Amino acid sequence: MTTQNLPAAGVTELRERAALILPELAEGAAERERVRELPHAQIRRVAQAGLFTFRIPVEYGGAGSSVQDVFRFVIDLAAADSNIAQAVRPDFGRVEALLAGPEAERRKWFPRFLAGDVFGNAGWETGGPNGTIQSRITRHGDHFKVNGTKFYSTGALYADWIGTAALDDDGEKVFFTLPRDREGLHLVDDYDGIGQRLTASGTTRLDDVVVHPDEISTRDGGERRSPVTAFLQLYLAAVEAGIARNALTDAVAFVRELARPIAHSSAARSVDDPYVQHAVGDISARAYAAEAAVLRAAAAIDRAWHEDLRPESLTAASVEVAQAQFFAVEAALKSAESLFDVAGGSATGRAHNLDRHWRNARTVANHNPRYWKAAVVGAFRLNGTEPPTNGLF
Repeated sequence: MTTQNLPAAGVTELRERAALILPELAEGAAERERVRELPHAQIRRVAQAGLFTFRIPVEYGGAGSSVQDVFRFVIDLAAADSNIAQAVRPDFGRVEALLAGPEAERRKWFPRFLAGDVFGNAGWETGGPNGTIQSRITRHGDHFKVNGTKFYSTGALYADWIGTAALDDDGEKVFFTLPRDREGLHLVDDYDGIGQRLTASGTTRLDDVVVHPDEISTRDGGERRSPVTAFLQLYLAAVEAGIARNALTDAVAFVRELARPIAHSSAARSVDDPYVQHAVGDISARAYAAEAAVLRAAAAIDRAWHEDLRPESLTAASVEVAQAQFFAVEAALKSAESLFDVAGGSATGRAHNLDRHWRNARTVANHNPRYWKAAVVGAFRLNGTEPPTNGLF
């Protein structure tokens, strides 16, 4: 863990830092994924540049940015390397949760972000209904012990701190954050999804892990709508928008550098083939629209904050986010498919790894079914039915 805070930076300076780092992340991203080289150094670089601190208020030493500012960066990050973008989702989500939480939690954890620490998530479990927690936390004198197994531990292998949850003796959900080197906390690199393979979203085992009282977080256990869930859902859409843009980048590069016109083409060069031009233009339009949809939904979350999180503002934001998610998924999947229309069989070569865009988009899309997003929006438009107040809306 780092211990030295970076100098305070505003939004402009963070953007300048990002402009220097993003090309470094993009370089070699396809090859890292092809050979499964986990981006430990790259994620540490993002953290130590303070790029998780966009939303930390100025009075705490952060940039005090808007939600839109964050998502501009997230889209850029996903366009450089969608694995990294997804792996650091817990960091941005944690900051947003702190903004909506108690003051004591902000004073405790904001300094860790400003010091360049990385946060991972180990909240989900398998083997039961979605959202079910079977891990248990029990009191042992002046501390607690937790036992259980988690999966989809996004970003945990890269993290200094692991956030997770368990049920106490009363069956109540308890949230806590542990240092990654705590005895009995085991991070297993066993994630085997078809895409987003470098998010390291594998298993976390908790074997008699000690939890101290000051490591337990205070959370509202109610079912009220939260800006944090809208933020986390829009984050998935931002990753999809970045994937679409990355597919565009690869399509343009492949046509310019490697593609040959088909035998009966009217063009001597692929860049002049009207069907290739159409394919690239189609990808470009989808990537453009996906990004615009994400940023418009981000503005809705900003409005909810500016309106003191009124229920109707949060509902409006939730609906906008669901719409953006639906479209961003469609845009990324179609862009990743259309990429192969710009060239012949050579585009399928494993060395190019162009299939990663579809695999990554498909994997992100499977977090939450997009057809449910559309159905919820339709119910709201037709009947005024508000979206559910669970973590998916």
